Amino acid sequence: MLHGYWPKSTLAEDFKAGLLELVGTAVFLTLAFGGVQSSHAVDGSTLERTLYIATSFGLSLLASAWLFFRVTGGLFNPNVSLALLLVGSIGPMRFALYCIAQLTGAIAAAGIIRALTAGPVTYDTVLSPSINRAQGTFIEMFITAALCFAVLMLAAEKHSATPFAPVGVGLTLFACHLFAVPYTGAAMNTARAFGPAAVRGFPNDTHWIYWLGPFLGALLATVFYICLKHYRYWTLNPGQEATEPELSPPDPVSVIRAEKRAATSSAV
Repeated sequence: MLHGYWPKSTLAEDFKAGLLELVGTAVFLTLAFGGVQSSHAVDGSTLERTLYIATSFGLSLLASAWLFFRVTGGLFNPNVSLALLLVGSIGPMRFALYCIAQLTGAIAAAGIIRALTAGPVTYDTVLSPSINRAQGTFIEMFITAALCFAVLMLAAEKHSATPFAPVGVGLTLFACHLFAVPYTGAAMNTARAFGPAAVRGFPNDTHWIYWLGPFLGALLATVFYICLKHYRYWTLNPGQEATEPELSPPDPVSVIRAEKRAATSSAV
């Protein structure tokens, strides 16, 4: 029924891409988890630690995604992979292999940081006592939707700024962390939550939130993106990718003078 909807690729190509996605996910999360662990290794206020964690994740994703952008797409996130599957950017086999790779890479990254650093694991995602499970689920849903929508509009949707998509996606991750770190740990990525939880033996009974919330967020972002595509969003504000100076707004003073001259000429 959906013949031709997904891009064609061989199993060997999908397997190679999955293997490299595992490496990319491990690189991204090793840097990010290391930043979180370091933030607890030095003295600082809660606000300073939140900024440190948000910056660590945002820059880690920006750098890692840019490095792997032309290799695998630099997804590093099963929920982003789901959104790209639903819009037809990747096929079902690559989606399955990417999810396995991303979960495996997250476990590897969590294990690496646990082995390299002292002290307890501080990069696990834990629900704050100040919010309930429903609130945590919806927070994860909304921030994941924001991240997935950034990927869809900046990377999947091709335009002149697509090569710089990792910058926008990294900044989106940074902004979402500023909001959600104190409440849910700001996972917005099931693999990001799964890796540390697996290393710790799944000590929290709220881990399911980091599966359900991001899953719903990926669906929300995808539905919104499909609506924009269906109603041809680019016709609402055309010319946003133009670089020609002549397409800039006219000089208001010149326009007013021209209208005055025209009015004077018609009066005569």
